[in-house]
Amino acid sequence: MAVVEELLRSESDGAISFGNHKLSNKQKVEDFRHAGDLLKVKTYNEITKLEKNGMFLYESVPGTSVLHFQENEAGVEFVVEGDEDAQITIGLTDDTEYEVFVDGKSIGTMKTGLGGKLSLSVELEAAGEVIVKIVQV
Repeated sequence: MAVVEELLRSESDGAISFGNHKLSNKQKVEDFRHAGDLLKVKTYNEITKLEKNGMFLYESVPGTSVLHFQENEAGVEFVVEGDEDAQITIGLTDDTEYEVFVDGKSIGTMKTGLGGKLSLSVELEAAGEVIVKIVQV
C-alpha cells in the first residue's frame, strides 16, 4: 500500500493524490495549486478531508490515502486505501442522481440533497484498497 508522503500531489494524468492514513498526528497542506484550483488537505489516521476553492470535496472517517482522484462533468473516480473500513463523503452536484461502483461492481444509485453530498461505505480492512467510481445517471 502506498500512502501519499507529500500529503497532496498532482499526477501526470491530471489527477491528484492526497491523504496519509498512517499518520498519528494531524497534518495539512494549504494553498496547493492544481489545474487552476486551490486545494487544501487535512489528514491523519482518524480523518482525511479535502477542500477545493474553499468548498467541501472529500472526507473519510477514519483517514484514508486517495490515489488518482479525478473529477469530470459526469462524476469522480479514485483509488482509496486504508487500514479499516471507511465512511466516505463526496461533494458533488446538488439534487442529482449518481450510480456508485466499488471495485467495478455497482452498489446502486444514490441522490444528493441540496448540499450535494453523497456518502458511502467502503470495506478496506480486508481489501486494503478499492476503486470507487461515481457516475451521474
